[in-house]
Amino acid sequence: MDQPICQKIIRAGHWAQPHDTVELTYDARFLRRKVLMTTKGTRFLVDLEHATSLDHGDAFELETGALVEVVAAREDLLEVTGDGLARIAWHIGNRHTPCQIEAERLVIQRDKVIGDMLHQIGAQTREISERFVPEGGAYGHGRTHGHDHSATHNHHEHDHPHDHAH
Repeated sequence: MDQPICQKIIRAGHWAQPHDTVELTYDARFLRRKVLMTTKGTRFLVDLEHATSLDHGDAFELETGALVEVVAAREDLLEVTGDGLARIAWHIGNRHTPCQIEAERLVIQRDKVIGDMLHQIGAQTREISERFVPEGGAYGHGRTHGHDHSATHNHHEHDHPHDHAH
């Protein structure tokens, strides 16, 4: 039997009851074409026109009409705290690092280079395992793209002007 295909994403809050769910890490929630397996064991092919950033609560609409909710998977992260959290957040943002912003803490993916930098500016970090739901891009839905400031970011090309001299 052929696996169902998904060519459409329904954004969070714009759909009713899902038929199933799929747990994906932050990195896995950026995709164009991939076979996924739901929590109930159904395999389906995602075949989108463009690479797309998915958020916790979005849904894949299968060609059968079934909806599969995207659930942020637990992953290894760093909890960041300290005096001057806004200043710490600025340093994280200056490295174009995805960041979950909360009132009393920031949460980022584990990264030794960024962790060392945070300690140098007075932040405290603690390794945690949770669902990672960072802020989206400044220009609407989606994610920011890492600019090559450390060994953990990949080179990218795009057509919007900006200055890398931070």
